[in-house]
Amino acid sequence: MNEPKECTDITRRFFEALDMLKAQKRMRGMQSFTREYGENYWNFCTCRKEFQRIKQEWLTYLVRDYDVSAEWLLTGEGGMFTKKIIPRSTYPYSQRQKKSQNDTD
Repeated sequence: MNEPKECTDITRRFFEALDMLKAQKRMRGMQSFTREYGENYWNFCTCRKEFQRIKQEWLTYLVRDYDVSAEWLLTGEGGMFTKKIIPRSTYPYSQRQKKSQNDTD
């Protein structure tokens, strides 16, 4: 089935954002994403492979939980993220930093 160009563009940006989140180690991968949100992994992979129309709620998960820009996802305008991204291992109050600070006190 041929999808409108706008749909394939949104699908491409959605999976581009997932790849970036994985590269930033904010997400393990597609299987982790599908498991977390109760989605079918194989259907998810088919959407990626064939640039099929994705579920609207998938966009919501990225915007709500990962600070991906809704404007960027829908239109391609602006930056991919709404905030400056900080890797989890360097969060100001991560367990690793607390432990190392206590060791030096």
